[in-house]
Amino acid sequence: MADKQQRINELFELILSLDNMDDCKALFDDMCTVKEVENMADRCYAARQLMQGDTYAQVIEKTEISSATLSRVSRCVQYGKGYSKLIKKE
Repeated sequence: MADKQQRINELFELILSLDNMDDCKALFDDMCTVKEVENMADRCYAARQLMQGDTYAQVIEKTEISSATLSRVSRCVQYGKGYSKLIKKE
């Protein structure tokens, strides 16, 4: 049986192999609940808003995510590896 990290890597490889938006939507529909996808989308949106200068209060009002979740997103925006590379400032 594959170890946890190998399974995670296989998931990332699967996502990278998708050809288009429809395939991506189908995969996430199969793997995640609607709420889980919405939560991930809210985190990406919150990261983008923080990068554009919105305050915590403004982001919470727009997304209704918790302050704890927003704090985590903010730390990832400031010190993480992914958001700054994936989310372009508009």
